[in-house]
Amino acid sequence: MDGQPIDEALVDRLVRGAASGDAAAFGTIYDAYAPRVRRFLRRQTGDPDLAEELLQRTFVKMIEALPRYRQRGLPFGAWVFRIARNTVIDHRRTAHPAVSLDAAVGLAASRSGDAGDPVSAAERDDDRARLAIALSTLPPDQQEVLAWRFFADLAPAETAAVMGRSNGAVRVLQHRALINLRRHFGQTDATLEPAAAPIGGDVP
Repeated sequence: MDGQPIDEALVDRLVRGAASGDAAAFGTIYDAYAPRVRRFLRRQTGDPDLAEELLQRTFVKMIEALPRYRQRGLPFGAWVFRIARNTVIDHRRTAHPAVSLDAAVGLAASRSGDAGDPVSAAERDDDRARLAIALSTLPPDQQEVLAWRFFADLAPAETAAVMGRSNGAVRVLQHRALINLRRHFGQTDATLEPAAAPIGGDVP
């Protein structure tokens, strides 16, 4: 079950168990989400050791917050990633400005992508600096949706929950962001449609 999201039907039982000290329940939660959270943190920090430290902080915070967790339409995975994101933000506030988009881009090479994905294309061309510049020109919400979908591997519903937007809005943001990146890299309109489909999960 490592790396596989938990069926939402099991979440309440696992949350209650983990909150009451059930090591097996916590282990199930950890195994399901730690691999993806670790990848996200590594791409945010560019530092595997720091990512491991922030991973531990994330799950400590998660354990502390479990008694207060309520589903309320928010997928559990999105809730976990929101804690991870806030952990990164807290770290950056108390440390020097750390990583940057360049670090995330540099580590994205380890992830295989769609042939029409401009992120992967730039990695294949070893043009990471250009990619970082291109990403920095996007509006903040477009940068954020690509970070969650490409770098954190969140599913569309999880991305929508983390961003506080609808699935449709996430699809539109991702589509526009990919179009803008392709324009930046001088790709033709013929290359736009295949990669406009979400990566990392199916759209409901």
